[in-house]
Amino acid sequence: MNTLHRIDGRLYLEGVALDMLAERYGTPLYVYSRQALESAYQAYIDAFSATPHLICYAVKANSSLAILNLFARLGAGFDIVSGGELARVLAAGGDANKTVFSGVGKTADEMRAALDAGILCFNVESVSELHRLNRIAGEVGKVAPVSFRVNPDVDPKTHPYISTGLKENKFGVPIADAPALYRLAASLPNLKISGIDCHIGSQLTDLSPLADAADRVLALVDALAAEDIALHHIDLGGGVGIRYHDETPPDLAAYGRTLAARFAGRREKLLLEPGRSLVGNAGLLLTRVEYLKPGEDKNFAIVDAAMNDLMRPALYEAYHEIVAVDERPTPSKRYDIVGPICETGDFLGFARDLAIEEGDLLALLSAGAYGMSMASNYNSRPRAAEILIDRNEIHLIRERETQASLMAGERLASWP
Repeated sequence: MNTLHRIDGRLYLEGVALDMLAERYGTPLYVYSRQALESAYQAYIDAFSATPHLICYAVKANSSLAILNLFARLGAGFDIVSGGELARVLAAGGDANKTVFSGVGKTADEMRAALDAGILCFNVESVSELHRLNRIAGEVGKVAPVSFRVNPDVDPKTHPYISTGLKENKFGVPIADAPALYRLAASLPNLKISGIDCHIGSQLTDLSPLADAADRVLALVDALAAEDIALHHIDLGGGVGIRYHDETPPDLAAYGRTLAARFAGRREKLLLEPGRSLVGNAGLLLTRVEYLKPGEDKNFAIVDAAMNDLMRPALYEAYHEIVAVDERPTPSKRYDIVGPICETGDFLGFARDLAIEEGDLLALLSAGAYGMSMASNYNSRPRAAEILIDRNEIHLIRERETQASLMAGERLASWP
């Protein structure tokens, strides 16, 4: 995160000291940099400037309203996977006409809401979904714009839980079945063929699977054109990785040149669905050390953040760099960083060398993606507050939940 720096040993995000934020707003605390968010978005605009395109931010990566509003102001479209995400986009000032609806389990009510809003396209992922959408569109007197999410069976070389383009994955339709499915869509009265969609996985650090998938999709688009099935856009999804530890993320400019060469002379517009690469390195999670617990085999630093605040380590064994907010001159010790939740899997990092004492603050870096959006209330823990930093300005964009708010919708049973 290039907006993160130290002054006299204190860690700052943009112009704000993180220890001051912790004192004012408490911990755990998510903190984001507006400069980092805007720079990441501009990097996409610059990289794909040679190709007519629309950047559709993947809302699932971080669905906080202030962040959605920031991207909407920058001109972004959105990639959603639920009716709730659509409601958030609209509440944040996003443009429904720049919104694509992905996901394998769209309900009838979600389809109605998206048709009423006037979204850009439904990314259809099964024959059953196609027929349901045609029926719902007919019932509400609208024509639904559709694309098929095709599964190109390309190995993205990433964690199996975030691989989405192999034939054994639940997503999309087999690319070999696509011509027949497009013919079917063309025959249904309440559908309009708009494009094609593909997404092979997340946290990709190699361009070759992305280029391979693009080639397979473009070959299919040309085959459809030969049958007089013309598409308006080609959506190649997201998945570009970031640096968490020692990864080398793909060069966006190189990816832009790769696609520019392939799209030269084509009529279709390019759509991309980045999520992690826009927000991941723009955010961090602040946590305070509650206890230092020495053990026979290892030492534990027990902090006030937990797997309910940041699920990625427990879910994927994902690595997040962990640094002390205030540097100490004392020698470091090796700790497992763990939370207070009653699960052995509640860890945030293993074997980290840190010079810390009880009460110190730690920052878990690269936590802007799939952090708050995957947070839960397990163990009846209120979710963290969120802060957006704009140079020296501090914006509280989500208040910390309270125990009262967690129980507000519950009722005692009326026992006889």
